[in-house]
Amino acid sequence: MSTDQTTVDETTVDQSAVGKSSVERSAVDKSAVGTGVRQYHIGVAPGEVGTVALLPGDPFRVPLVAEFLTDVREVAHRREHRTMTGYYKGRRITATSTGMGCPSTAIAVEELARVGVTSVIRVGSSAGLQPGVEPGDLLVSEGTLRNDGTTQAYVHPGYPAVPDLAITTELAAAARRLARTRGGFAVHTGINASDDAFYAEGPEWIAELHRQGVLNVEMESAALFVVARLRGMRAGMICACSSNLVDGTSVYDEKNTRLKDGWAASIEAALETAVRLEL
Repeated sequence: MSTDQTTVDETTVDQSAVGKSSVERSAVDKSAVGTGVRQYHIGVAPGEVGTVALLPGDPFRVPLVAEFLTDVREVAHRREHRTMTGYYKGRRITATSTGMGCPSTAIAVEELARVGVTSVIRVGSSAGLQPGVEPGDLLVSEGTLRNDGTTQAYVHPGYPAVPDLAITTELAAAARRLARTRGGFAVHTGINASDDAFYAEGPEWIAELHRQGVLNVEMESAALFVVARLRGMRAGMICACSSNLVDGTSVYDEKNTRLKDGWAASIEAALETAVRLEL
């Protein structure tokens, strides 16, 4: 063995630090901090949530989920993120609002994962892009066209944003059971788009999505599906149709009873899915 003092024992070198600047070596690794403690943005700690969370966008729709639950308590309400936890048919259920868009949705999913949530189901609003999709109808996502910036920071441009297969199948089945017994709405399944810029969705973009057979467009599912997949969580989405962008049908300019009924039906379908799959 050489006794040359310039020879370095490789086992003493921190290979992860090789080639890094002092700033890189001391910078906070956000993926490695905050696990198992009260979360900075959503304000929730371990033990305050169930293993499954329903995710409306609007914090004022969290109480709508709570209407289906028993023994409900409000856990936290910080910024756009409001959380309540209760029970449905004996299963502990959490509802947390994501706010609008992929950035805040990614934060909610990341932090829910850190406190013990293993399955997430978005229950929101979405605009239809195909004929026959009416306000109040239920839309179950089979995958998302990623037209957002958030997931580009996470994964390769070609990485698919897809929900959990079993959750998706059960969401559609539960929604169809409700449609048969309750009536007043239809159930549609297909690929949706997830956009960042609500007011930038011009006629050309809407027409292109329609031409490609995209069923509906919303603003959160790309982050929901990608972050959940990366964190080992199961995810799904069932939305109520708020309007149809290709035929001008909307509930925004009139009493939105159909949309509210759609929200309630989507929540019930998600809750039934959580129970049947023991999420």
